[in-house]
Formats: sequence, C-alpha cells, structure tokens
Amino acid sequence: MLKCKNLLLLGPLLQLLLVLLIAVIGGQTETVPCKLKDAEYGKVCVCTSDYCDYLDNPTLSKDEEFALISSSKKGLRFEMSKGNFGEKDRYIIKDYEEPATETAASNDTILSRLMDQTLGKIFSQADSSTKPITRSVKLKLDRSKLYQRIEGFGGSFTGAVSYLVDNFKTQDIQDHLYKSYYAPNGLGFNLLRISIGGCDFDLAPWAYNEKPENETVLTGMDELDARDVLRLAQIKRLKEVSGVTNLRIKAAAWSAPPWMKTNNKWTGFGRLKRQYYQTWADYHLKWIDLMAKNDLPIWAISTGNEPMNGILFMVFVKFMSMGWTPQTQAIWVADNLGPTIRNSKYKDLFIFSNDDQRYTSPFWFKQMNRTRPNSLQYIDGVALHWYWDEIFGNSFVHSTSEYMANKIQIISESCIGDKPWQKAAPLLGSWERAEKYARSFLSHLQDGFHGWIDWNIILDEVGGPNYVNNTVDAPVVANTTSYTEFYKQPIFYIMGHFSKLVPEGSMHIESVASNVNLDSVAFKRPDDKIVAVLFNSGRADLNIDITDTIRGNLSVNVPARSIHTILYN
Repeated sequence: MLKCKNLLLLGPLLQLLLVLLIAVIGGQTETVPCKLKDAEYGKVCVCTSDYCDYLDNPTLSKDEEFALISSSKKGLRFEMSKGNFGEKDRYIIKDYEEPATETAASNDTILSRLMDQTLGKIFSQADSSTKPITRSVKLKLDRSKLYQRIEGFGGSFTGAVSYLVDNFKTQDIQDHLYKSYYAPNGLGFNLLRISIGGCDFDLAPWAYNEKPENETVLTGMDELDARDVLRLAQIKRLKEVSGVTNLRIKAAAWSAPPWMKTNNKWTGFGRLKRQYYQTWADYHLKWIDLMAKNDLPIWAISTGNEPMNGILFMVFVKFMSMGWTPQTQAIWVADNLGPTIRNSKYKDLFIFSNDDQRYTSPFWFKQMNRTRPNSLQYIDGVALHWYWDEIFGNSFVHSTSEYMANKIQIISESCIGDKPWQKAAPLLGSWERAEKYARSFLSHLQDGFHGWIDWNIILDEVGGPNYVNNTVDAPVVANTTSYTEFYKQPIFYIMGHFSKLVPEGSMHIESVASNVNLDSVAFKRPDDKIVAVLFNSGRADLNIDITDTIRGNLSVNVPARSIHTILYN
C-alpha cells in the first residue's frame, strides 16, 4: 500500500492515473491512501470529488496470519501491516515521517553533508540517556471468556448534516462522505441516529403537526415534511452507495409541538401536558409509520432527548427541549407509549431510555420502577450521552448495568467542544481530542456497552450550522468556502479503529494488559477471527507481547501516541 508521505510526492498526473485505475477496477472503491494535509492543530485527510482515502478490509491467508492497522499523532492513517505468528522476534511499526521537500534536497550541499557526518559522530558518543525510551507490556487475550454482544457503531444525520450535504457541488463528494462512514472499506458503520422533527443542529426548530393546534387526530402528519423529504433521499442514497447491509436507525424527539407543552414554547421549563400523553404516543407511532411507508424502517426510538434540559438546565439550554421527570416518564411509558407501540405492527421496535447523561442513572430507572413497576418492561435499552463523563465516574455506569441487567446499553450521542473550558468549534487535526474518544470507547466497551453512536457525521468550519450557535467539533469538517472538499479528522480514524473490523454480532472477550502503558479491548467476530484494539497514549514507543490462549505469541513495537487494530485467525 502506498504511504501518505509518498502520495504527497506524486505529481498530479500520477494521482490522476491512480484514480483512473481505481475506476477501471470497478465496484467498491479499493484501498486508497490518505491525502495528508497540515492543519492548525495537526493533520487531516482531504477528500474531493475525485479522491478520497479508503482501506479494504484485510483478508488473511496461510502466508499472512495477522493484519495490523495503525494510526498515529505524527501522521499514520490506517496504515496496513501483515505478518505471521512466530516469524520474527518482533514486528516494528514505523511511525510517519515528513517527506523531504525539493527545496531541502537542493540545499543538501557537500558541506552540509560533511557537517551532518561530523555532528552524527559527536552525538553518537553522547550519553545513552538521550536515546528514545521504549516501554514494554504483556497483553493476554482469552477468547473463552465472553462478555457482551456488539450491536454496532454509527453517527447522526441531523438537519445540519442534511444542509451541508445538499450544498456540496457534486454527487461524487456526497457519496465519498457516505462511503467513508458506512462502506466496508470505510468505517463499516451500521447504526444511524436521526431526530423526530428538529433538533439544535437544524436551521430552525420544528416538529410535525405544528398545525393544526390542539387536535389529537394529528392530521398534520399524513406526509413527510419537506426537510425530511430531503433527508430521507440522502439516507437512501447513503444505503445505496455504501452497501451497508443492515442499517439500524434510532430516532429521538427533542420536543413536541409547542401547543402540546405547558409553556407553549420550544425551550425553557416546559413539559408535556397530561391531556396529550396519548397524543404524543400516537405522534411517535404515526412518525414511525410515515418512515416505513417511505422505505426507511426504524429500528429503535428513545423516550426523548435529554429530558433534564426542560426541567433543570433551561437557563443554559436554548435549543429545542422538553422536560420529563422519571416519575412522569414512567406514567407515559407504562400507560401510553409502551402499549401503543407493542400493540401495533411495530411491536418489535426497540425502545431506549433515558437518552441523557450518565449522572441521571440509575436513579432515573429506579424512580421509573417505583412509579410504575411495569414501565421498565417496555424499555429494551439504556441510551447514555458521554458529556460530563470526565467528572462523573464509571460507578454510575456500573450501577446502571446492575439495575438494568439484560438491557442493551449504548452511547447515543458524543461530541467534543461542548464544555465551557473547550473551544466550541472544530480543532482541525487535533490528535488530543481524538485520544479522548479512544479512552471513552475503551472504557465503555470494557464496561459492557453494546454500541456507540456519535453526533453529527459532518459539520462546517465553525461547528455548525446550529440555530442557537451550540457549536461543537466533528469527525469530518466541510470546506464551506468551496463546498468541493471535506477533511477527515483524527477523531474519524480513532472511531474506525473500533468499528471497522468489529461487525455487528462480535463478542467482547477478555483482554488483560500487564501495566498501564497499554489500554486494550478485544473481540471475537462472527467469523471466529479475533480483533484487538491497542492504544498507546504514552510518549514512548511500546513493545507489546501478545499472548492468545489458543493462537500463541506475537510481539510488536508500536510508536508513541498511536492506536492499532490487529486481526488474526
């Protein structure tokens, strides 16, 4: 495979020939290297209508017993290595090196070479402590110890995403975005989150059946809103060009139409009026039916996005929200939503709760159960948002897992740039932000979570559009000056190290590192292959001695500030 650094040395003609060769091969785009670009905070990969990077899923033969995919702070992006168990004492993964420029080469005079040789002799006699440090760790994988089943990974298709995609100049660049996330040679995503009506990442707040007001028949929900006409067409195109075989769509409502709420507003201290409890349940059912009639079946819904925003945090939250307490939500679920869904033709639809921060649970579910003991019978899964996880520890997750045993647990929203002390915008090329994703993925998967859905799959340079300027970062950022290119950030590749080779149906297996120099999680796939994610967040290179209880031993050396995914039989 061509390396990123070599790509930069190719002339425009050779790049064109490469693209033409890919087109001749046909079918899904094959492995294409990242077109690396320096950005303000690090490096990004550039995608245009005629060029975007992809990595074919590795195939293993008798001559190639394992494959290792690597990314690093310095600039590796899905670099592939292959080898065999026991063939070498240790496989060394070399980090990215900046290519030499023509100017630098022309200045490489005889004098400068002599100086380099002289300085090299001087420094070779220096104290050995100046040499780079390499640390070591042992990793034991035990495939006989199985934990949770993986449901999948995904992103969110908001109104902001729909708007940006619609503004791209060509269908080709739109398709590259879709395939980058959902194609097998992209990130292999299979989950997708959308809003029922609008959300904060829209050009304005909106809901179905805003008119007519104060009627329970919901005659304003007989056909798609124009905004959803566009979004559904885009999602259908995503399915078509990516080849995703089982796209599972999870939906959530941010707010009911204002006339159903106690404050008659989109935001603020507003709850659902009691006389509209059944109407709001019917609203969900009619929306699900509307999606199905337009060939977009829904896999799951939640009981509402971040219900605490309309109860406690309305001073800070200016976007669409509707408040629930666990007590009122228990009544609505037990008496209205649950029976309405289970007695319909969509009785197998998954229902998640509570689509809010981890600090709200397990208290939320305990209070629901106290109010209506049968309410949790209708709840199939726990959906949590990752915000404030650095303050509220894993004990909230562990307690929830115990109380909600046998329920699916997923992260249903994540992004960065939301905190008061963080820049509320993309930091193009930030490896540090990507590492926060890696730590959170590892922590939640180790704690038994079954899946992960990120927030917007693409945003603009300022972290929008968002009608209340609630801007944040995203794994992919659009160039809205030209609408002819977008940039894949380190966050994008970090997510791919977990999603790409871990398909739906994989099982979490035991992975134990001998010290803190390595963080890891491992899986047994439906095809019985083993996948392990290896995260070296330290500033030193790391020797990793892997022992599989069945397969044997393998040693690799990985660079500092890097992440790797290994696949083997």
